[in-house]
Amino acid sequence: MSKCETQNIKITNADPSALGLFGLAMVTLVASSQKLHFTEGVSFIIPWAIFLGAFAQLFACINDSKRNNIFGTTAFGGYAFFWLGVAMSWLIKAGVFGQTLASSADSKQLGFAFVGYLIFSIYMTIGATETNKVLFIIFFLIDFLFIGLSLHSFGIAPELSHKLAAISELVISLVSFYGSAACVLNAHFEREFLPVGKPMGIFKK
Repeated sequence: MSKCETQNIKITNADPSALGLFGLAMVTLVASSQKLHFTEGVSFIIPWAIFLGAFAQLFACINDSKRNNIFGTTAFGGYAFFWLGVAMSWLIKAGVFGQTLASSADSKQLGFAFVGYLIFSIYMTIGATETNKVLFIIFFLIDFLFIGLSLHSFGIAPELSHKLAAISELVISLVSFYGSAACVLNAHFEREFLPVGKPMGIFKK
């Protein structure tokens, strides 16, 4: 009788963070242009919200899961579904699914969603202290974005909160572009081509 031989094959996945951060950078760049009044409306933001904000980050989420990276999986997945939710909300408000649904839209419900994501972002910011400083800065700025979005949705200091959200979103985009470039170039050149900063070492033993 012949013995069955078992072979263990290890499949190595590339770090998907570069693509996830690029998706975040693109969607926040386009979305911030509307908040800063460089552009008008959300019609052409919706495709970028779906394909870059959602699908690119969802791809990163799934592949980080395969790498057993719970932080990356949760971060990219959480924000991917955020952009799907936002895109759907914009479509409802625009009347794509009928005027009955559009007429009953209550922006305060979005406000509660933004508060929920603010809570999510705060504990992810705490986790980001043990990744690198670029990611920590991104999450720190996302906190301010959701503070601005939440306040604006509830009509609290609308001009100031809108400006806070707009500026935060633009800077998130710029830092995310840098983070994406660092992920690609540092791995490609096998050296620290663009520094990202060491973990802060605050919470880990």
